[in-house]
Amino acid sequence: MAPSNTSTTDGGSTPARTPGPDGASARLPGEPSGPGTHPVDELLSPVKLVSTGLQHVAAMYAGVVAPPLIVGAGVGLSPAELALLISASLFTAGLATLLQTLGVWKIGARLPFVNGVSFAGVAPMIAIANEHGPKHALPVIFGAVIVAGLLCFLAAPYFCKLIRFFPPVVQGTVITLIGVSLLPVAVNWARGGSPGAPGYGSMRAIGLAAITLVAVVLCNRLLRGFWQQLSLLVGLAVGTLIAFPLGLADFGPVKDAKVFALPSPFHFGAPEFDAAAIVSLCIVMVVSMTESTADMLALGRIVDREADEPTLAAGLRADGLATALSPVFNGFAASAFAQNIGLVALTKIRSRYVVATGGGILILLGLFPVLGSLVSLVPQPVLGGAGIVLFGTVAASGIRTLAEAGMESGSNTILVSVALGIGIVPIAVPTFYDSFPEAVRTLMHSGISAGTVTAVLLNLLFHHVGTARRTAAGEPPGTTVPTVTPS
Repeated sequence: MAPSNTSTTDGGSTPARTPGPDGASARLPGEPSGPGTHPVDELLSPVKLVSTGLQHVAAMYAGVVAPPLIVGAGVGLSPAELALLISASLFTAGLATLLQTLGVWKIGARLPFVNGVSFAGVAPMIAIANEHGPKHALPVIFGAVIVAGLLCFLAAPYFCKLIRFFPPVVQGTVITLIGVSLLPVAVNWARGGSPGAPGYGSMRAIGLAAITLVAVVLCNRLLRGFWQQLSLLVGLAVGTLIAFPLGLADFGPVKDAKVFALPSPFHFGAPEFDAAAIVSLCIVMVVSMTESTADMLALGRIVDREADEPTLAAGLRADGLATALSPVFNGFAASAFAQNIGLVALTKIRSRYVVATGGGILILLGLFPVLGSLVSLVPQPVLGGAGIVLFGTVAASGIRTLAEAGMESGSNTILVSVALGIGIVPIAVPTFYDSFPEAVRTLMHSGISAGTVTAVLLNLLFHHVGTARRTAAGEPPGTTVPTVTPS
């Protein structure tokens, strides 16, 4: 799967270009390579942009507000300060998503790629808060996030070269793991979100999730055209309306929300730079870069636009720049949101401008908390019912990729088996790595990153080390990747 400087994102070919300074093609990510408009670059009508963009916001909203809720509570913020931290996370997620989808220069993957607050950094940030106390916790966290973001930005053109170690068998394994690792999140939402939530695990919550799931499936089966593409949004609306008489939703958050709140730069104090905190969040950033790379490869296959080296580098630069700028507006590290990949696969709407519209909506939610409170009316069980469809769709895309990857090869079967097994360990037993060193825990606590690293290492073992000898011995064609001299 070594990239060629004559390949294009939509399967055509153009004359070779002079490589850029990082060794990759000088082509900008997403640059049209042939006649006609690729579906990724298609500009839809305003009604379609807003409605489908809102679907993306609904799918990611819970994931964006959860990290600031947890970190803010750990720091001991007041309800007003906690609301400000949540608004900041929505605002910075919108900026990061716009940067990814629209792009500036060589920054931004220019794919329908959603960015938001990375959950991978929650545990280290809580540890930093416990060590430095309430007064200095957020400034120290923000200082470490800035440095981690700059590291990501500078390392992007080198990190993206890992694409040569992601042949279809690895991509399929990783995409499947993304879906499988997100399914427990949907199941937990279906029960009510968290054990402390009112009615958690009750039949009302589970029944509401089931109703939403059925509504999404029926809408997808019975509706046609644009309304079929809105099946998730219709399902969320049906579930939310039913939740009110069941007592699982109320308008309290709307009544208490401010109408407008302009982000105040460094509201919690100027950033402070602590060496241990910086090292901790830089490790988190490397894990996030691994997951973002896997997510971009998965999304590239779903939208039929290969995520090649220039695209990966540009996407990682956007992650890094957005992360470095987020603390200015009181936000945290920005990373990919895999659940939105499932929405792209489900709706088959591949336009990046839809996701860019979703980014604009996120900015509005951050500036107008009252609008954000409206989105928060969707109960967790409703999100859980819809999430089963979304995340299952991602896993199905991975299985489809594996079917094209030459699974008749014994080595590929072992690669997929072991990588999936290692990736499922932290999903099946979340405490499995609790006694390991912190750096190992940070990497292996995520089933996606654990499985990705395992798949890449096994691909090196089976398809790079001694490739010529195995090919001569009769290894089925198409299962190896040409060895590339590291640059």
